[in-house]
Amino acid sequence: MSDLPLPEVVITHESDLDGFVSGHLLQRLANHLFGGPTKLQAWNYTNFEKRPLREDCAWVCDLNFCKRMDRDNWLIVDHHRTDHQPQNARLILDHDKSASLLCYELCKEHGLGNEKLDRLVHYTNVGDLYLTDDPEFTEAIDYGSLIKQYMFWNIAKLIDGDLESLVDHPLLKVIRTRREVENPIGFEYAKANLKPLSDTVAMVESPIGDTNAVVHRVLEEALTPHPVILTASTFNRSVSVSLRSRNGEALPIAKLLQGGGHPNACGAGLPKHIQRIPDAVEYLKKTLNPKPGGDGLTNLGDLLDG
Repeated sequence: MSDLPLPEVVITHESDLDGFVSGHLLQRLANHLFGGPTKLQAWNYTNFEKRPLREDCAWVCDLNFCKRMDRDNWLIVDHHRTDHQPQNARLILDHDKSASLLCYELCKEHGLGNEKLDRLVHYTNVGDLYLTDDPEFTEAIDYGSLIKQYMFWNIAKLIDGDLESLVDHPLLKVIRTRREVENPIGFEYAKANLKPLSDTVAMVESPIGDTNAVVHRVLEEALTPHPVILTASTFNRSVSVSLRSRNGEALPIAKLLQGGGHPNACGAGLPKHIQRIPDAVEYLKKTLNPKPGGDGLTNLGDLLDG
């Protein structure tokens, strides 16, 4: 018997493969334990923060644990850093594992593991934690691109709960071809348009190709002395930034921008009045290069030392 509570809904992160796999794994586990069917919802961070939490019991994965989620009979499976210690909810937290791996460990405790899921969860873990030294890193990024290029619910409809069908899925051939054709073009553009924002951070624009792969190559080939590479994107009149590094330098920058994530792969949303990329560039330059005695760079140094 399991000590897990019966969920009214499984809630996961909408925007990446880790949210996709972890959410479907928890849904499968709930269906197995309680006879299902269990509802699955997917949210981006901004909209989830606005969502009322009315359920008496929910299972949540790959969404940053915070005080408002600390509710009786709620199960939270996550790997992002949090300042809140659970008082009521059951929190399964490990910064060194993806949400998918943590959810899969729960599934395997109840006999729900198999070789295809082993592979899929491995790819998800490598890609989400940005484990660039793993020999299957490039393939892991291809799997991550399935969700980014075709979107969460489109892929969910295609597989209809059959996560195993993602392994060696025909759409990966399209992803690989696009990578082989588009990424070199995007890389050459990025290399020619690196923009220093501070002594630590450089900005890359890549109008074509997989941005993560392009940034990885920029870092790998040390095309700039800046240890952190930033990319920016716009959605619904707001600007968000992603940060990548190789030795943990990205996370302190994300925290300075009121964001978070993992040491080498993290991000932040910029203030609401920043709605265009040119405005974001000016804001970032001021924030990352404050005047002596002001906020920002002094705190950044403390963060980097920590």
